[in-house]
Amino acid sequence: MSFSFLKFRKIPLAWLLLTRQPLRLAVAIAGISFAGILMFMQLGFRDGLFDTSVTIHKLLDADLVLISPRSKSSISMSGFPKRRLIQTLAVEDVEKTAPVNLNYLLWRNPENLKTRSILALGFNPSDSLLLDEGFSKKAYKLRNPSRVLFDKLSRPEFGPIEEWFLSEKKVETEVAGKRVIVEGLVELGPSFGADGNLITSRETFLRLFPANPPGSIEIGLVKLKKGSDPELISRILNNSLPNDVRVLTKNQFIEFEKNYWKNSTAIGFIFSLGALMGFVVGCVVVYQILYSDVTDHLPEYATLLAMGYRLKSLFFVVAREGFLLALFGYLPAYFSGQILYSVIRSSTKLPIIMDAEKTILIFVLVLVMCMGSAAVAMRKLVDADPAEIF
Repeated sequence: MSFSFLKFRKIPLAWLLLTRQPLRLAVAIAGISFAGILMFMQLGFRDGLFDTSVTIHKLLDADLVLISPRSKSSISMSGFPKRRLIQTLAVEDVEKTAPVNLNYLLWRNPENLKTRSILALGFNPSDSLLLDEGFSKKAYKLRNPSRVLFDKLSRPEFGPIEEWFLSEKKVETEVAGKRVIVEGLVELGPSFGADGNLITSRETFLRLFPANPPGSIEIGLVKLKKGSDPELISRILNNSLPNDVRVLTKNQFIEFEKNYWKNSTAIGFIFSLGALMGFVVGCVVVYQILYSDVTDHLPEYATLLAMGYRLKSLFFVVAREGFLLALFGYLPAYFSGQILYSVIRSSTKLPIIMDAEKTILIFVLVLVMCMGSAAVAMRKLVDADPAEIF
């Protein structure tokens, strides 16, 4: 007597086989969830690295950015002559420019007097530096010497600067061994390269860092007239300016920074490798579970074959087991990842978020992991020969 595949599908055989041994199912879900959490964390750290590395880049009020060809990233910027920025005004589409100095200086925690490296940006307070509409009012205070704006998203090791400032307590400390006063707060955010940031005038910056030549800058910001093509103007400027300066669009400047962390450091590779290891661990766990399940139920599969079921139909049973394991294993990994991301954001202030792209990517990886393992375990079904088993 034979049974149609339609009738066979009415029996939730895959579900019954998985739930027949609850302990084995729990172990499988735990293993898949662990692999999913590991991939979430590794990719989260990797994406967080790339996002934080360009936090300041995205906030700059510029269409074009001038840098030295010797600059490698924001943690390794070289200077170039400030007059190159002035020369860009010869192009009709250029509306205004802003010279910016950038380097790392030593900040003294005003509470415990410990020093820590902080990223400092120096610019002319009358220029436009950030896209924040309220920034110009804060920048006006930098006209006075030895005044700085402190990034309130900096790590707490720099001291309770925000708390003291909001309580109207005078915040006075030292940067590079020289006295400064905090005149305001900004929101930039830490990165893997910098735990904190401060903004000051070029005058104050050169006083804090006298080794920097007055006629040299690390970044040149160029604002174009409305309707201008940044890519076209960047090509024109690259062709007309000497080769001691490089002109990038803002998007190219962002990619310039990201490429450094992706290709010139081992950090991006390490996090990607960690995600791959999680994927491999999950494959091994799922394969062992499904292989053991198929082996334990070979007599039952042989009986179904003797009753008229096709081997292809039994393959679909194992495939559905793999899909169910992917679904049950992914959900705990997703919610655990949300919790861990929240903990990391609050403790490190890194913008690690569970975006749609990452959510879909990890689900696809978990699904491929489970379905691939199921496909390998299907080979054992070939041994389900009624003549040999019985």
